[in-house]
Amino acid sequence: MHKVAIVGRPNVGKSSLFNRLIGRREAVVADFPGVTRDVKEGVMLYENHRIVLMDTGGLWSGDEWEAPIREKAEMAMEDALAVIFVCDPREGLSAADYEVADWLRRLNLPVVLVANKIDSLKHDVYLAELWGLGFGEPLPVSAEHARGLDDLMDRVVSHLPEDDEDVSEIAPIRISLIGRPNVGKSSLLNAITGSERVIVADQPGTTRDSVDVDFDYAGQRFVLVDTAGIRKRPDSAIEEYAMMRSEAAIKRSDIIWLVVNAGELGDHELKLANLAYDSGKPVIVVVNKWDLVPDEEIKRTTRDLDIKLNHIHFAPRAYTSAINDYGIHDMLAEAMKLYAKWQSRIATADLNRMLEIWQVKQRVPNFNGKPLKMYFMTQVETAPPNFVIFCNRADFVTRAYENFLLNRIREDLDLPGIPVKLTWREKGPYKGKKSKTKEEEVQK
Repeated sequence: MHKVAIVGRPNVGKSSLFNRLIGRREAVVADFPGVTRDVKEGVMLYENHRIVLMDTGGLWSGDEWEAPIREKAEMAMEDALAVIFVCDPREGLSAADYEVADWLRRLNLPVVLVANKIDSLKHDVYLAELWGLGFGEPLPVSAEHARGLDDLMDRVVSHLPEDDEDVSEIAPIRISLIGRPNVGKSSLLNAITGSERVIVADQPGTTRDSVDVDFDYAGQRFVLVDTAGIRKRPDSAIEEYAMMRSEAAIKRSDIIWLVVNAGELGDHELKLANLAYDSGKPVIVVVNKWDLVPDEEIKRTTRDLDIKLNHIHFAPRAYTSAINDYGIHDMLAEAMKLYAKWQSRIATADLNRMLEIWQVKQRVPNFNGKPLKMYFMTQVETAPPNFVIFCNRADFVTRAYENFLLNRIREDLDLPGIPVKLTWREKGPYKGKKSKTKEEEVQK
């Protein structure tokens, strides 16, 4: 796959064009500048090319984010084979446009100059000024109305070699880092990848959109997703939308890293964990900034974590420090282990053998001399595992007995920390009369 970067000054429609080209709303779009700060990637197919588009932050913004945004854009350019330079001619060229043009000339990459927000032919009169940037004929496009996109991509692929790269058959494990603002999610992602892929700052709310980063570890492909910090109550419309994008990232993920600060735990972390488990995804609690805990306070801090995280005691933990890379390998190893169990399938013969043992260990419920009869157990789905037990009367299943079975599933079938669904189906003369379905999450 070949990488193509989209650059330009703030608020010229780079993210809108990015979303339109990849065919989905991946990047946050707003009417004010400075929304995009990190480099966001998305894959698109055009003719015989698989292209990785990179949406960069607004260059020469004139604010405190100007230097880190340009640094991330320059890192993106190291892998790019072509650049889409986006301008808004209806507003006229600014000093920032000329600064971006000079910067691109020094990079010596093929540049496709794009005049965005040209919604109709009558707006083509705005194109004349763009010739002065020195990149040849500007292409009129409209990201909002999908005008001129084929001409744009024809120009882009003319600068790309034929795409004969074999796509890896190893499916990546998609992991999302979630947590409240400023707990160190971006620092952890940079520590894992060994590069400054995302912007890190002391102030909360630095990350304003989900950022996907490809990463290989021990022969396994990962897609690490740095999400915006999720607040209890968003302070603005852009934070509210960013929170929605974080929740969407959870649904698309295979594993969730819930990043917490040992000294700042509360109900918010529990709600985030429940949000992840409700989606059927395994959760690993990542206790970050562990290096800041003094040695004499470790035992007490661990006890506090046990108490405050008792609601999610089933989730495995990794104690980490993004500063000195402590615990980084534990995060990845635990994720690989949970992913394998989440995808696992247990043979029907083994399930029914265990079902017989469980019935011997614990007497089945009995109502007025009529016992619950369990005939058969099988697994019908993976990721998360879904088990079905066929019985004579689903309404005979008590909460206590169901909890007993759930505990046996997690312990005897070696599925600690994995959300598991348990469904009851009636078989026999009572089938369809009082059937019920129960879905429970099983955790460690």
